[in-house]
Amino acid sequence: MALRINDQAPNFTAQTTQGEINFHDWIGDSWAVLFSHPKDFTPVCTTELGYVAGLETKFAERNTKVIGLSIDPVDNHEEWAKDIEETQGHPVKFPMIGDTDLNVAKLYNMFPADETGSAEGRTAVTNATVRSVFIIGPDKNIKLMMTYPMTTGRNFDEILRVIDSMQLTAQHKVATPANWKNGDDVIIVPAVSDEEAKVKYPEGWNALKPYLRIVKQPS
Repeated sequence: MALRINDQAPNFTAQTTQGEINFHDWIGDSWAVLFSHPKDFTPVCTTELGYVAGLETKFAERNTKVIGLSIDPVDNHEEWAKDIEETQGHPVKFPMIGDTDLNVAKLYNMFPADETGSAEGRTAVTNATVRSVFIIGPDKNIKLMMTYPMTTGRNFDEILRVIDSMQLTAQHKVATPANWKNGDDVIIVPAVSDEEAKVKYPEGWNALKPYLRIVKQPS
């Protein structure tokens, strides 16, 4: 069955570069980013892993854990991590899943459930669908899903922006407009009546339309 936003993120037990984990237990009360890679020692993914490693404190500030996945074995990940640190300048401190039986890739619809075989003999091209990002909330539900082509590096500044938006809108009854950045004005959601909004925002708001009410970002 295809995964959708707000579905429970499939749980699994897997070997990682930091030992065996149960995914839901590993997430705990944090947010989580699961991002997958079609093959170790691939150029675009090398830059991505290195960039994410450099964002360690940014994710920590947002109570967000990061975990990578590739269908290659954990031993390969550890060798790849050396190349990543050498070429990108940041050590990879987050865990990387070794999904050699394709179990996690299938659970997350990156491969069909009836895909046969294991990681052995597969190439980056045959694994092209394994280039996805999932953001998962503390409730273990999927908040965002994105899949990228092989030749396009992922924008992890955008991932941080989305996390900022989701954490803000989970706490307040607001939504964020196009190209919003932390600190910009936000939108009062339609479910909030004007009467309720007057209590919450006594300084008022800018109503461009009855359904489009702009207000300063709540702190």
